[in-house]
Amino acid sequence: MATRTDAPTRREQILKEAARLFAARGFHGVGVDEIGAAVGISGPGLYRHFAGKDAMLAELLVGISGQLLTGAKRRLAEADGGSAEAVLDSLIEGHIDFALDDRPLITLHDRELDRLRDSDRKLVRQLQRQYVELWVEVLREVYPGLAEPAARSAVHSVFGLLNSTPHLGRPGALPGRATTAALLHRMARGAFEAAAAGE
Repeated sequence: MATRTDAPTRREQILKEAARLFAARGFHGVGVDEIGAAVGISGPGLYRHFAGKDAMLAELLVGISGQLLTGAKRRLAEADGGSAEAVLDSLIEGHIDFALDDRPLITLHDRELDRLRDSDRKLVRQLQRQYVELWVEVLREVYPGLAEPAARSAVHSVFGLLNSTPHLGRPGALPGRATTAALLHRMARGAFEAAAAGE
């Protein structure tokens, strides 16, 4: 979830541990008591914060989709007339922060999205479409010759690249956060350059 400088609330602690446990063992492989134990409260005590595991999963997946979109909109607003290149770099940096800091949520999305209620799943998809289209618009400002379908495909491909972080090994096995972030950034820009060169 979004990086915070203040202490997380109990609700945020529960969600963080639920994401970690669900990603490690699957949604059905984790019980409410186990999530509670991970944050130092009884399983039944979780029901003061969430209606159940389904509600936690929905808040995690809808929440991160909303946070990515909100963060991207904020980066555009902060650019305020800056170059499209700088905006694209800022979007890439924001997504890399997510990909490195919220790896369990990527795994969770890949494995468990279909477990959401239809309404929640549709909301996730809607938020994701808006996020993609925001990137497409910026990408086409940087590469005006890039057709919209190709730009959309390139954005999805770069998301696939950046969201591969759960498969890069254990966090301690990576070459360091700054080095990994810089590598991912170069690869993302290289993929966009390649897409534009093919048009």
